[in-house]
Amino acid sequence: MDSSSSNNDGAEQVMDQLLQAQAHIWKHCYRYVSSRCLKCAIELGIPDAIHSHGGPMTFNQLVEAIPVRPGKAHCLYRVMRVLVHSGFFDLRIIKTGGAHEDEESYSLNSVSELLLRDNPVNIEPFVRFMLSPNLMKPLNCMSAWFQNDDLCTVETAHGMKPWDLMVRDPKFGSLFNSAMASDSQLVARMVTDCCKWVFEGLKSLVDIGGGTGEMGKVIADAFPQMEYTVFDLPHVVASLQGTRNLKYVGGDMFNEKIPPADAILLKWILHDWNDEESVQILKKCKEAIPIKEEGGKLIIIEMVMDNPTEGDEKIKETQLSADIFMMNAMGIERNREEWAKLFADAGFSSYKMSPILGLRSVIEVYP
Repeated sequence: MDSSSSNNDGAEQVMDQLLQAQAHIWKHCYRYVSSRCLKCAIELGIPDAIHSHGGPMTFNQLVEAIPVRPGKAHCLYRVMRVLVHSGFFDLRIIKTGGAHEDEESYSLNSVSELLLRDNPVNIEPFVRFMLSPNLMKPLNCMSAWFQNDDLCTVETAHGMKPWDLMVRDPKFGSLFNSAMASDSQLVARMVTDCCKWVFEGLKSLVDIGGGTGEMGKVIADAFPQMEYTVFDLPHVVASLQGTRNLKYVGGDMFNEKIPPADAILLKWILHDWNDEESVQILKKCKEAIPIKEEGGKLIIIEMVMDNPTEGDEKIKETQLSADIFMMNAMGIERNREEWAKLFADAGFSSYKMSPILGLRSVIEVYP
């Protein structure tokens, strides 16, 4: 091999590395596009249109079923290509049997079924909340936030803290409540189907920050012998009606006594608060439960950053992104060591982590 050939090979390798690096940067620059296409699909009602059709739906049938201007149909086709590639819908080929080419058709899969409005575990409100302009704007303010004295990027973007933003914008606050309720329905179904042992033997449970009780209703139905109490701010629970073994109690977990129970449930609560505030919450919970020997425990449903499903890089990437999202709202996703320190600082003796909820774990904490 002469020197010119060797030089060409070296130049090609350098060029390939440059192009791969460029492609990697471009990939991340365009990464937001698929989530915006998902938002578009939800707002146009595409998942429900395919579901109502009762089977694979051709593109022309889809255009006729949703509110799209005829002159923009070709653009919708391009959006559907992204949604199929991103795994939100499946693409199938319908054999026409004629002289024309076989037709492409779209069908639902396990992902898009979670976006159906009549699905009991529909997470469409959660998607709309996460992709709302009020939450996207702070992400564009991170560099400014690192250089100012604001507590979080929400404050930099909107001039107020996250909870105050929900008060100022009631529609956004309502969207938040709907998002949390939809997530709770899914998690409740999972824990009652796959984690019954967590609740077995409990005669009473208090769900701190349980909102409108969507999770509580499912768990209370699954364990009729249990007295289930949803404890949340008075304005959240004021107009809500309980059931035979579920009741609502208004109060402030920082300033008021938590109702006593065998166990306390904290689902997606502690990631909203810093370590000092979280220890304060945990200590208040500890006062409300009996000793370990009498069955007292906390049931915490949260992410554990260094404990994803084994070998699942998608889960790890999502957890890392979730931590940045929480950073923008004054919160944090914690790793195993950080959780252990919180429990020790709050005076708990032991804990057990079970990574059985995909992105999140069930953590049982004992006094």
